[in-house]
Amino acid sequence: MDKSLSPPGASKARKPAGLDLFPYESSLRPVAGLAVDYEDGHRVRRHRHRRSQLLYAISGVMVVDTDAGIWVVPPTRGVWVPAWMPHAIRMSGEPRMRTVFVEPGAVAHLPAECCVLSVSPLLRELMVAAAEVPLDWQPGTRDGRLMMLLLDELKQDPVLPLHLPQPSEPRLARICRAIVRHPERQVGAADWARELGVDPKTVHRLFLRHTGMTFGRWRQQARLLAAMERLARGDRVLDVALDLGYESPSAFAAMFRKALGEPPSAFAARGTASA
Repeated sequence: MDKSLSPPGASKARKPAGLDLFPYESSLRPVAGLAVDYEDGHRVRRHRHRRSQLLYAISGVMVVDTDAGIWVVPPTRGVWVPAWMPHAIRMSGEPRMRTVFVEPGAVAHLPAECCVLSVSPLLRELMVAAAEVPLDWQPGTRDGRLMMLLLDELKQDPVLPLHLPQPSEPRLARICRAIVRHPERQVGAADWARELGVDPKTVHRLFLRHTGMTFGRWRQQARLLAAMERLARGDRVLDVALDLGYESPSAFAAMFRKALGEPPSAFAARGTASA
């Protein structure tokens, strides 16, 4: 096998500085894996890929920003970004990213839209292993079987609890930007209705029509995503709960557990864990 075709540093994670993705997007094989470690606060400017991409973080949290909305990627989830979709990424808690680039049409079952996928223990290990597979892996070999199994494991129903839709309707976009900037503020739909000069029912109708969520559900989702970022950075659960406007840590923990199926303390511990 020609080792010159292997991605540089395939046996260890790359750093973002000077990273060349062209070999991963132009490989003759239908899927290629890559490992990149980022620092807290690192931002990847808006860009797009010729191939579809599954983004996953072993630790830390990634926030993927697209025209369709904001997608949060904790250690139990991955976000699927279809080919050519413009997106930017914000890193919290020093994410250790493991990603795969998939040729469009490689298999029939791949998602057609951006979505969050559950990352099973098997898929996690396959993505970790894929980052060490040469770009010119051969069908029928151990590497080839591993990569084809990885593609097969992408046959999962999308799960969408970590998505924050971004509306284009001007009045609604104004409200949503304000909530994202200050999720802790206790400003209700009636308050926004007075500021916009409309009936509160209009605000609720706009949210349902343009985001598929009620005003209260959208605001709670914004707070959940903000909490996940802060927990990934190592902030205390108590501080996050109070700073985001919850009356008590127990109320915050109940919301968090209902949304993600685990308490915030467990999420924070896993988000900073090593692979």
